[in-house]
Amino acid sequence: MTEGNFVDYVKVFVTSGNGGKGSSHLHREKYVEKGGPDGGDGGRGGHVIVRGKSNLWTLYHLKFKRHFRAEHGEHGSKSRSTGADGKDEYIDVPLGTVVKDTETGEVLFEITQEGEERIIVEGGMGGRGNWHFRTSTNQTPRYSQPGIPGQETQITLEMKVLADVGLVGFPNAGKSTLLSVITSAKPKIADYEFTTLKPNLGIVEYRDFQSFVMADIPGIIEGAAEGKGLGHYFLRHIERNSTLLFLIPADAKDIVEQYRILLDELKRYNPELLDKNRFIAISKSDLLDEELKAELKQELDKTLNVPYMFISSAANMGITELKDKLWQMLNN
Repeated sequence: MTEGNFVDYVKVFVTSGNGGKGSSHLHREKYVEKGGPDGGDGGRGGHVIVRGKSNLWTLYHLKFKRHFRAEHGEHGSKSRSTGADGKDEYIDVPLGTVVKDTETGEVLFEITQEGEERIIVEGGMGGRGNWHFRTSTNQTPRYSQPGIPGQETQITLEMKVLADVGLVGFPNAGKSTLLSVITSAKPKIADYEFTTLKPNLGIVEYRDFQSFVMADIPGIIEGAAEGKGLGHYFLRHIERNSTLLFLIPADAKDIVEQYRILLDELKRYNPELLDKNRFIAISKSDLLDEELKAELKQELDKTLNVPYMFISSAANMGITELKDKLWQMLNN
């Protein structure tokens, strides 16, 4: 999937159908000059419904369709015939999509299961025909109810990537390179910051035909929780990952400080993110000789309170051990 086809945020207008009018018909047939009321009810207007589809991965199919309108209910007719209900309008979304009220920002609901259906706006009820209003003192009512109008609103759809492991790190830390080595994904890789502008997903093949999903999240910068850099556009994707893999390059000025900044950004965005499993992979470790690695290890053992490992995507160093560790954490 190309970067331009990855759409994880759209706003759409939704309008439900109007209810059909009730009929005020009076029964007429040969030899029955003045029959009683027999007007039928109007049909219900169509709902607008959000439906979960596991075969969708982005909201790209909604990029060019921003208005969804359900059908109106049919009017009632003679012989107490009820009008047909309006056809419901479905909006198919990938699993992990959050639906919000655009005006208030309130979260309405979340779609997490295949085939799950939730009504956004209900269709208007059909009006009752004059047959319902007959009484002993008013045997031929010549009036009926109009249908109730439908509703309209604007909603925001936000997709959060569903993955087992989320790659977290500063721009140009080597996340895309690791994803390309450890999975069959082909993310864009270049020697400049913010090469990755959209999350990339890859399937990590493990032993005995087992696998897990890894997501390469665009790089975090200090102040991301306040919207700097790519801000909330990528931080929300981390909420779905059960394990966070922090990737910090071996040539960083201060590995512990980088980890602290990354952790602080996650905490400020959503403190619940700190409850997830964490692991640190020190990338580009092929730049270190054994002496430097030993010194660095001695220092990290004193200051870090999370497990870590030295790896190199370019030299394929420690990749198998990293897979083993991640699999163990996911299945603990």
